[in-house]
Amino acid sequence: MFRFAKDGRLLAGTLPLAFAMAPFPVSAETVEEEQRREEEVSGEERSGAITVTGVRQAYRGDFALSEIPQSIAEIDAETLQRNTIQRLSDALDLNASVARQNTLGGLWDAFAIRGFTGDENMPSGYLVNGFNGGRGFGGPRDVAGIERVEVLKGPAAALIGRGEPGGTINLVTKQAELGRSYGTASVQYGSFDRLRGEADVNLALTGGLTARLIGYAEDGDTFRDHVHQKRWGFLPSIGLSLGERTRLTYDFEKSRVEVPFDRGIVVLDGNFHTVPRSRFLGEPGDGDTIARATGHQLRLQHELGGGWSLLVGGSIRKTLLTGFSSDAETVASRQAIYSDGRSLSRQRRSRYYDADHSVVRAELAGLFDTGSLRHRALIGADYDSFTYDQVFRRFRPPLLASNPGAAAGYVIDILDPVYGQYPLPATAVITDRVDRQRAGGAYVQDQIELTDRLQVRLGGRYDSVTPETDNRLTATRSKRTKGRFSPQTGLVYKLSAPVTFYAAYGQGFRANVGTDAAGLIFDPETSESLEAGVKLSLLGGKLNGTLAVFQLEKSNVLASDANNPGFSVAIGKARSRGVELDLAGRLPGGFDLLLSYAYIDAEARSSVLDPAYSFQVNPGDPLANIPDHNVNMQIARTFAIGSREATLGGGGQHVSRRRGETGTDFTLPAHTLARVFGELDLTETVALFGSVTNLFDADWYANSYTPLWVQPGAPRTATVGLRARF
Repeated sequence: MFRFAKDGRLLAGTLPLAFAMAPFPVSAETVEEEQRREEEVSGEERSGAITVTGVRQAYRGDFALSEIPQSIAEIDAETLQRNTIQRLSDALDLNASVARQNTLGGLWDAFAIRGFTGDENMPSGYLVNGFNGGRGFGGPRDVAGIERVEVLKGPAAALIGRGEPGGTINLVTKQAELGRSYGTASVQYGSFDRLRGEADVNLALTGGLTARLIGYAEDGDTFRDHVHQKRWGFLPSIGLSLGERTRLTYDFEKSRVEVPFDRGIVVLDGNFHTVPRSRFLGEPGDGDTIARATGHQLRLQHELGGGWSLLVGGSIRKTLLTGFSSDAETVASRQAIYSDGRSLSRQRRSRYYDADHSVVRAELAGLFDTGSLRHRALIGADYDSFTYDQVFRRFRPPLLASNPGAAAGYVIDILDPVYGQYPLPATAVITDRVDRQRAGGAYVQDQIELTDRLQVRLGGRYDSVTPETDNRLTATRSKRTKGRFSPQTGLVYKLSAPVTFYAAYGQGFRANVGTDAAGLIFDPETSESLEAGVKLSLLGGKLNGTLAVFQLEKSNVLASDANNPGFSVAIGKARSRGVELDLAGRLPGGFDLLLSYAYIDAEARSSVLDPAYSFQVNPGDPLANIPDHNVNMQIARTFAIGSREATLGGGGQHVSRRRGETGTDFTLPAHTLARVFGELDLTETVALFGSVTNLFDADWYANSYTPLWVQPGAPRTATVGLRARF
C-alpha cells in the first residue's frame, strides 16, 4: 500500500522540513506490529541477541515519524501493483508535490519536487538505497525490483548533499531476505498489444546466504504511430550474514530500453489539435534509440552494540545512450511551418551519451546522553564521481532567407506525413566533450530531546565540488573548485498525541554539470529553504494528515536553452512557495482513502536576456511545466466474494495549466484523468488483476519543451493479467 513510514529506523529523515502522510494507512495495531518487526530487522533491540536479517537505509536515525521535521511519503510495492504501474514517472504522479518535466523524447526520467527540477538538460537525480544513483542515461526507470519509492520532501543538503531544495526521491530496492524461499510470477497484456512478464524469486541457499532473482521483459506498440518499444531488466540481490551483527548485501542491475526517439506533437497558434496525438513526426528510418544500464551496489551493515551502528558501502553505475532522431527545428528563422502551417522543418541528430557514476560512503549512527538530554547522532562522509562523455552530431535546415524553397528540404507534412521521402541527411559533430564532476562531503547531525514534548535538530554538511570540462572539439579545458558549508535546523513540538507542530530551515549546494552554448562552466547552485507545518494522527492512527507552508529560493538556476537544444542557460534566481495538504487513512466501512494536494507558485526572480536570440526571462515568469494546482485522490476497498478476496478501487488526478516553455507565454492546458483498478483471487495462489487509466479518454499533455516539442499523454489504456504466488 501507499503508506507512511512507521519507524524511524527505516524512515527517519535526516533532511529537515515537512510533514509526512500516508495515502493508504494501517491500524494502530498494525503499526505496533510493524515497529516490532522493523526493530528485529534493524538489529537495534536494546537487550538480547542482535540478529541482522534486513538492510538499513543510509541517511537514517532512530526516530519515530512524528519526531521528524520533514515530510516523507512512501509509494510501496503494493500500491504500484494495485495500479499496474510499471514506470517511475507514473508512480510519482501519485504525489501532488511532484510534477513531470522534459524527458528527452521519452528516454529519461525528469521531475520537479515543490517546483524545482535542477538542470532541464539532464535526467533528474535520485537515490537508490540511499546512494546517489539517478544520473546517467539508462532510460526511464522501471519499477520492477522496487520495494518502495520514498518522496523525501524538503532540502536534503545537510546529509544527502548536493540535492534539490524541493526534495529527493529515494528508491528502495527489493533485497534478499535471509532464511526464506518464496516467489511470484506474473504475465499481463495491455492496450496497443503490449505484453509483459515479471518474476521475483527469493531462494535461501544456506542459513546465511540468500539470493533474490528479479527480472522483467516487455514488448509492444504504443499509442504513438511507428513507436514500438522493447525493454528488459535483470535485478538480483545477494544477502550474506557474517555473524549475528553483520550483513553484506550485493545488488546488481542490468537493463536495456529500445524505442524510437519521440519529441511528440506540434502546437500551432495555441491549437493543441493541430495534429492527432498519435502522429509521429520523426523518421522511422532513424531506428531505435537504445539506453543501457549496468550497476553494482555493495553495502556492509554492522551493529556495534550500545545503540550504535555502522553502514559502509559503494555504488558503481555505467549507462550508455545511442541513436538517431529527426526532431522539429526550434529556431523560427529555419522553420518553414510558420509560413504554410504544414511543412515541418526538421533537424537530424545522433547521440552518444556515455556516463560513469561511482559513490562511496560511510555513516555512523547512535545515541548518547549528556545529563538529562538524550542525543541521537549521525556522522558520515561520502565521495561522488561522475563522468559524462558526449558526442552529439546534427544536421539542421538552412536559414529560410537563403533557401526560399525550404519546403523541398528535410521536412514532413504534419497533415499528411510521408515517411522516407528524403534520404536521411548526414550529420556533423556539434558537441564532443567530457564533463567530470568530483565531489566529497562530510556531515553531522544531532537531534536533542529537550523535554518530553520538545526536540531540536541541528546539523551541517561541508561539500567540496570540482566540475571539469574537456572540450575535444575546441581543444579547451575548463575547471573550477567550490566549497560550501550547508547548515540545517529543525524544531518539533508535540502538542498532544494526535497533533505535532514543526518548523525547519536549511541551506543547499549543488554543482551544475556542463557548460552553456559558449563553453562556460556554470557556477554551483545554492538554495535556502524555510517551512512550517502540523502533523495530525486521528481515529487511533487510522486517519493521518499534514498541512504545511514552505518557501524555497535558489541562485544560479539553469533552464533549457530553447535556441540551443541540449544546452542550458543560467536564469539567475528562482523562488518556489506553496501549501501542501495530505490526508490519508482508513475510513469507516473499510475504505482506504488517499488525498494529496499541492499549490505551488514557482517563478524566476531575475532578468536574463540572450542578445543573439532575444530569449528573455523576466522576474515573475513561471517556471516551465510546474502547475499551480495539482491534486490526486484515490479510494479502494478489499472485500470477499464467496471464499475469495477481491479489491476494487479508483481515483483521479487534476493538473492545472502550466507554462510550456521557459521565457514565453506558451501554456499547457489543465487536465483531469480518472482510473480504476481491481484484483480477484481465483485460487489461493493465483490472482486476476487489471486496470484502466485515463478512463474517459481525455486529451492531456505530460510536458513540453517548446510548442514544437509537446509530449501528449496516453489515451484510455487497459491492462489485464495473472499473478501466481509460490
